[in-house]
Amino acid sequence: MVIKKILRIIRNLIIFFFLSTTFVVVAYRYMPVYVTPLMPIRCVQQIFDGKKPIWKHKWVPFEEMSPYMSMAVIASEDNRFPTHNGFDVVEIKKAMKENERRKKKRGASTISQQTAKNVFLWPQSSWLRKGFEVYFTALIEVVWSKERIMEVYLNSIEMGNGIYGAEATANYKFDTQASKLSKGQCALIAATLPNPIRFDSARPSSYIKRRQQQILRLMRILPPFPEREKGK
Repeated sequence: MVIKKILRIIRNLIIFFFLSTTFVVVAYRYMPVYVTPLMPIRCVQQIFDGKKPIWKHKWVPFEEMSPYMSMAVIASEDNRFPTHNGFDVVEIKKAMKENERRKKKRGASTISQQTAKNVFLWPQSSWLRKGFEVYFTALIEVVWSKERIMEVYLNSIEMGNGIYGAEATANYKFDTQASKLSKGQCALIAATLPNPIRFDSARPSSYIKRRQQQILRLMRILPPFPEREKGK
């Protein structure tokens, strides 16, 4: 009896998990994402470090962002974003092969995976979080369009110390709006994304300027985004 009761509880928890997460993902297909787990976590970290908490974020629709912004992050973070199903098998294989001889391992996370992590999960890396990341990535790829994934990504990604999303970055880094960001500014922002706390798009180092030029070159040869999808 006890075992049956435990199994019934586990079954109900699993059903609740799948129903609740599916509901949230469907809701976020239409609703703005105003808060992500990382935002309050960063505030708490800043308070524990004896600093004033910074939380700058403003949601804007995809059509109110510079068209260069999505192209810059695709060039910087995920060249195959428009065509893969959430996981870039080519990059995963390359990373596995390179990591055999690298001390510092490199990942192959796509924009879809980063969006899933930013919106639904915690920042600390672990096998548990990676498993949930795979689940949420697959779910948003089924429920959301690529344009919606990009919209949420560009509104939620950390782009500086306490700064989240393209609009806040445009306001506080370049004294403008996301819709008015230039191609060069978008490339600078994208260049800092591997470590936006360490690197400042408003005061780029020589390394970030080199990355900016690489991103600009890629932006010229990649196909435009978005390409309107059928059935979504």
